[in-house]
Amino acid sequence: MNATSVLLEDLRAGTTSNRARRYNPKEIARFYGRRPWIGILRLLQIAWFSAAFVFGWLGDQLLGERADQVGQRAEQLRQILIHLGPTFIKVGQALSTRPDLVRVDYLAELEKLQDQLPPFSTELAFSIIEADLDRPLRDIFREISPEPIAAASLGQVYRAKLYSGEDVAVKVQRPNLLPTLTLDLYLIRWCASWAAPWLPLNLGHDLTLIVDEFGSKLFEEIDYQNEGRNAERFGENFRDDPTVKVPVIYWDYSSHRVLTLEWIDGLKLTNTDSVREAGLDRDSLIGIGVTSGLRQLLEFGFFHADPHPGNLFALRDGRMAYIDFGMMDQLNESTKETIVDSVVHLLNRKYEELAGDFVRLGFLAPNTNIRPIIPALESVLGEAIGRNVGSFNFKTVTDRFSELMYDYPFRVPAKFALIIRSLVTQEGLALSLNPQFKILEIAYPYVARRLLMGESPQLRRRLIEVLFEDGKFQWTRLENMLAIARSDSGFDLVPTAGLGLRYLMSEEGQLLRQRLLLALVEDDRLHGAELQRLWDLVKDDLEPSRLMQVALDTAWDAIAEFSRDRAAQLLPTWGAPAAAFKS
Repeated sequence: MNATSVLLEDLRAGTTSNRARRYNPKEIARFYGRRPWIGILRLLQIAWFSAAFVFGWLGDQLLGERADQVGQRAEQLRQILIHLGPTFIKVGQALSTRPDLVRVDYLAELEKLQDQLPPFSTELAFSIIEADLDRPLRDIFREISPEPIAAASLGQVYRAKLYSGEDVAVKVQRPNLLPTLTLDLYLIRWCASWAAPWLPLNLGHDLTLIVDEFGSKLFEEIDYQNEGRNAERFGENFRDDPTVKVPVIYWDYSSHRVLTLEWIDGLKLTNTDSVREAGLDRDSLIGIGVTSGLRQLLEFGFFHADPHPGNLFALRDGRMAYIDFGMMDQLNESTKETIVDSVVHLLNRKYEELAGDFVRLGFLAPNTNIRPIIPALESVLGEAIGRNVGSFNFKTVTDRFSELMYDYPFRVPAKFALIIRSLVTQEGLALSLNPQFKILEIAYPYVARRLLMGESPQLRRRLIEVLFEDGKFQWTRLENMLAIARSDSGFDLVPTAGLGLRYLMSEEGQLLRQRLLLALVEDDRLHGAELQRLWDLVKDDLEPSRLMQVALDTAWDAIAEFSRDRAAQLLPTWGAPAAAFKS
C-alpha cells in the first residue's frame, strides 16, 4: 500500500497508523473536496476564534493604535493560535521567524509558542504508547512519571526508567494529529490560493508553494522515527567532538508516534543561576553553542532548525546537549559555498559582491537591479559591524533588515528563515548567559581558522580572494586574520602552516607561489617590515622542532608526488618497447 493510500485510509478512520506517510496536497484536496461539510465546519470554527482579533485590530487602526494595545493584541493572537490547535501553533512558530512578514512587536509574543503550551490527557498518552508498542505500559517501563514534564505543539514528554536500568525520555504525539493537520493544511492552502494576489507580501513566489513546503516539513516532524534517524545522523556528525552530546535512541521502544531516547540530565541555558551554581564556564558554553552551530551550517550542511531554550541544555561536565531533532534541514554544497562567500565579502566590505550572493541564495530575485540596494546594504551592515568586530549584533541586523524588506525587493527563503531563527535564538541564549556577548567574536575566529586551513579547493580559493584585491596582496588582512584565528584557543598554527606549505608546493599552488613572490617586491620595494610584523605575531606558536617536522613532511610529500608524476610520464615510454617485444 503506497503512502497516499495509507494517508487516505487514516483520514477516513480518523486515526494515525504507524505506517510511513508523506504530505500530498493533491490527494488531501481530493479527499476533502468530496467531503465539503468537514472543511466548512472547521472553517466556521476558525472564523469564530479569529473574528474577535480581526475586528479588534481594525478598531485599533481606525481609532489610532496605542502602544499598550499592541502587546494586548499580540497576546490575543497567541491565545487564538493555541485554541485552534497544533497546525496553527506551528504556523505561529514559523511566523515568529519571519520579520519580513510579521511586525517586530508581534514576534516576541509568537516566540512564546515554542514551549508555553498546555498538555493533553496522560491517560490518552499512555493508551497511545500501549497501542503503538503493542504491550501493556507495565511491561515496557519499570516506572514512568504520572504527568508530562514538558508539552509542545505536537507532543509531550514523560520521564521513565527501562527494566534494564536506563533513564529515558518518552515523547508521545498528540492524539488524532494527522487528520487535524491535513484538514487545516487543506484549508490554509485553499485560502492562500485566492488570497495571495490581495496580500501586500514580498514572498517572491506562489504562496501555495510556501504552504506546501510547510506541510512537507510538518509531516516529517510528526514522524518520530524520522526524528530518531535525524538524531543519529546529527550524533554521527559530532562523533569526534567531545563538547557536544546527542541522546541515544531506543528503537525497541519507539514508533511513528512514540520516541524513547536517553534522558538528558541538564540545565536550561536560560537558568543562569543554576548554570552559575554548577560552576560552569558560561563563555565556554557560548563558544560550544556558536561553533557547533557554524559547523552544522558550513561543514555538515545538516542543521538543527529549532534550537530554542527547551532544546539545548548545559551538562554538568561542561558539554552542550541537543535534543528534539524533528525540525532539521539540509544545505547543499553550492549553498554552503555561497554562505562562505557572503562572509568573505562581508569581511572585505564588498557590498556589490554581497548583493550578488543574496541573489544566489534566493534573498533577491535573479532579475533584480542590485544597484539601488548596494548603498542600503552598506548602511545596514557597515553600521552594524562598525570598526570593531565585537560591535556586531545579529538580532539588530535582522531587525534592520526587516525594515528594508518593505523598501527593497528582499524576501526570506523558507530554508533561510530556519537558519535566521537558529542564529537569532542561539545569540539570545548566549546573551542570557553573558549580556556582553557578541556572536562575531566567536564566529570570526572560526571562519578565519577554516579559511587559513583551506581543507578544500573551494576554501583555498576563497582565502586567495581575501588576501588579494586588484592584484595586490593585502598584508593587513593576513595579519588581522591570523590575530583573529589565534584568539581561538582551539587554533593550532603549526598544522595550518603545514597545510599551507603543502598547498604552496603542489601543482595547484603554482599560481599562488608566483603571486606571493611578486607581492614581496611589489611597488618596487621589499616588504620586510610586513614580514617582520607577521613573524612577531606567530613566532611564539612555531616551535622549531614541530616546524622542522612539518617542513620535512612537506618536502617528503612533494618528492613522493613528483615521483608519482614522473613515473606516470615514463610508463607510456616503457610500455611501447615492452609491447613490441611481446609481439
